[in-house]
Amino acid sequence: MISEERKAVVSNVRKVLIKIGTGVLTGKEGLDLGIIDQLVEEVAGLKKRGMHAVIVTSGAIASGRHRMGITRKLRSMPEKQAAAAIGQGRLMRIYSNSFGKHGIFVAQMLLTMSDLTDRQRFINIRNTLTKLIEWGVVPIINENDTVSVDEIKFGDNDHLAAMMANIIEADLLINLTNTDGLYDRNPKESRKARQIKLVREITDEIEAAATAEADPVGMGGMKSKVMAAKKVTACGIPYIIAGGKKKGVLNDILSGKEIGTLFLPMTDCLNSREYWIAFTLRSRGKLILDDGAKSAIIDRGKSLLPSGITEVEGEFSVGDPVICLDREGIPVAKGLVNYSSEEIKKIQGLKTSKIEQVLGYKHYDEVIHRDNMAVSRDKRLRKA
Repeated sequence: MISEERKAVVSNVRKVLIKIGTGVLTGKEGLDLGIIDQLVEEVAGLKKRGMHAVIVTSGAIASGRHRMGITRKLRSMPEKQAAAAIGQGRLMRIYSNSFGKHGIFVAQMLLTMSDLTDRQRFINIRNTLTKLIEWGVVPIINENDTVSVDEIKFGDNDHLAAMMANIIEADLLINLTNTDGLYDRNPKESRKARQIKLVREITDEIEAAATAEADPVGMGGMKSKVMAAKKVTACGIPYIIAGGKKKGVLNDILSGKEIGTLFLPMTDCLNSREYWIAFTLRSRGKLILDDGAKSAIIDRGKSLLPSGITEVEGEFSVGDPVICLDREGIPVAKGLVNYSSEEIKKIQGLKTSKIEQVLGYKHYDEVIHRDNMAVSRDKRLRKA
């Protein structure tokens, strides 16, 4: 069956990002070579149809654990990092050999969050990916688990995939997992669970339906995938969660069949820089705004001036990302500040004409310029 929504989503797909979860790639004997060959053959088929594919893959830690004969769950960060170091090379070799059968070259890219929060490195990554795609190479991306610590981790590859979809300006993100989509309740716990085929808007009810329970060999549960969908759809990219072990799943999805759960993109979406500010950068502090500043930003597209700030929370420096909240604590915007927290505390509530009088200098009129701001139009920054 092909719905109008599915038809509209897949009709113009030229660049697709495919995230493949650990639960799809692994079996009882470690990496499932048959599944990998099956998915690679499907990706090769998409390329023959004129599409470009980028893969975000999991599986390095699981591969390394199996290679070392470890059957228990890895407990410490050094254990996980060592397993990733062992498994990543093998994972890439398998991908390379499998794609090689179809005459397709692959390229490895290992990333940490710090690679994307630095704007210059972010742009360099985008340029490299653009060139690889232009050359017909399939980029295979994974988190650099060997060196990642909590401060620079994406959390899981669902969020990495969401960020990469924005970077490559994908037409569609397909998240292949070991379940066949989002259900209205946990299907492992209730026989009454029903699959949700289409999500037009990620409401509180949709978020509540997603369980945080992760696959035993993976990192993220369905909640993580829905949170990733929230980010992806915010920049105008449709998102599909589907079972990755089913033969022909990619071809079926891109033929418009109702496979998995489709999340439709938001109509009022963020551009690439706004997305980078909203979802890639982590807030260093908070600014509480009065009603006038809130209205100026949301309704009139203005910058944030010191006169509209009532409170400053946290310690941050010039250029740091800061979340702006209204009096009720609801996000208004997130942006890069032109003044430090100490400076803003001195000028909050004042007109711009008073900045130099108080500080002894005035580099900017605005605390956050509109060009360095992502506005929360529909709660998209609530958990940023």
